[in-house]
Amino acid sequence: MLKRNHLSFLLIFGFLLFITHGGFAQSMILAKGSTAPTFNAKASMAGKEFDFSLKKALAKGPVVLYFYPAAYTGGCDLEAHTFAEFKDKFTAAGATIIGLSADDIARLNSFSSDPDYCGGKFAVASDPEGKIAATYGLKLKPPQPGVKDVRGQEVTHGFIPRTTFVINKDRKIVAVFSSETDHIAADEHVKKSLAIVKEL
Repeated sequence: MLKRNHLSFLLIFGFLLFITHGGFAQSMILAKGSTAPTFNAKASMAGKEFDFSLKKALAKGPVVLYFYPAAYTGGCDLEAHTFAEFKDKFTAAGATIIGLSADDIARLNSFSSDPDYCGGKFAVASDPEGKIAATYGLKLKPPQPGVKDVRGQEVTHGFIPRTTFVINKDRKIVAVFSSETDHIAADEHVKKSLAIVKEL
């Protein structure tokens, strides 16, 4: 009897952990209407490190949070370049752009300042273990041996699926785009996000 009660307790406790939102991984990608988990992350803007706070960014207006697989790889380079190209339009709409990947901060310092990519226009942050991504329901894919970036350097970290969340200043997710499920190109994440923040 005692053993059965103990088992029941463990099952209930496990279920409660599963449904608790505070920092635990989500089993599915957060949907439109969900409350966006806040986070702090080590980030780089124009090659300079700083601590990014989603909470502080949202106090200024909507945030476009985009997860991408790796700096200096085809789709991610196009996406970063397009965000940089449209940065003034996002600013005019009162929106902050923040990119997240599992790249370490040294790679991001270079990527954030590179004129061909972020060009110092917006920040990119490091989520090396995919912990922030997990709170949004995104799973870090294991590193792929032999994968090299456009500079010929081996990419040793895991990959976060290309997914964009548009978050309003009340922390509500107003849109989600995923290249895997929505089958959209990297630069379309930018254009779709801009159209939405212009309406907020």
